[in-house]
Amino acid sequence: MSATVTVRRAAHGDAMTLLARWGLAARATLYLLIGMLAVALATGSRRGETDQRGAFEELTRHTGGTVLLWLIAIGLAGYALWRLSEAIFGVAGEGKKAGPRVQSLARAIIYGFFAVSAFRIASHAGTSSQAGQQELWTAKAMQHPGGRWAVGIVGAVIVICGLYLVWEGFSRKFEKYLAMDRMSPTTRKVVEFLGVVGTASRGVVFALVGVLVITAAVDYNPQKAGGLDRALRELADTAVGPWLLGVVAIGLAMFGIYGFAEAKWRRT
Repeated sequence: MSATVTVRRAAHGDAMTLLARWGLAARATLYLLIGMLAVALATGSRRGETDQRGAFEELTRHTGGTVLLWLIAIGLAGYALWRLSEAIFGVAGEGKKAGPRVQSLARAIIYGFFAVSAFRIASHAGTSSQAGQQELWTAKAMQHPGGRWAVGIVGAVIVICGLYLVWEGFSRKFEKYLAMDRMSPTTRKVVEFLGVVGTASRGVVFALVGVLVITAAVDYNPQKAGGLDRALRELADTAVGPWLLGVVAIGLAMFGIYGFAEAKWRRT
């Protein structure tokens, strides 16, 4: 048996399925925490970062939180590995299509970064502000010839990804990745509702992050590219302020709850 066949079988084996479900549960927990922090921000009781790193740090302040963070970190690493295997061997339900494989590669890189951040915080190694890192990377990129154009293009890509997530939510595209036939009729309706609202809310936030990156490039102001934390704070500063942020925050929390259903019923 060739090494390629062995690796391919491992990528679709029980161990990878376990990593995928653990990773999906870890991602669900992360978004549920971010949603809760965003609600706290909307009510004025949150001052720290309201992003992935902020959620990790918040966990360590509570009894048993560090243990849970270690479990989340391992899960996110497993999620990144699973997505990488999809990028290499194809996404379940999508065959060898290039689009889904590129998306899986991007997710592998992003969640690999989150896993490293979680491991560092859990081990008390410390990391700098996530928003600050994004601002620093943006500033460095814009120092190079054509850098502002590159940053603007990245922002546009993020906006497109966000709008795609909104479409994916309302079109219920996520359903084809779930074993819907294994759910009761009531459970199916609840999962569909959570998936639509949660995925669309996540897309809105992503699109706003992209708009802020574009604005940073146009205004030559890297401080405007503060990622998720900056996007949520921008929502709080709008005319309807905390109410709009509260709605989005609940949507992100709903995506987290939907994520636990995905962890159970996702086709891997």
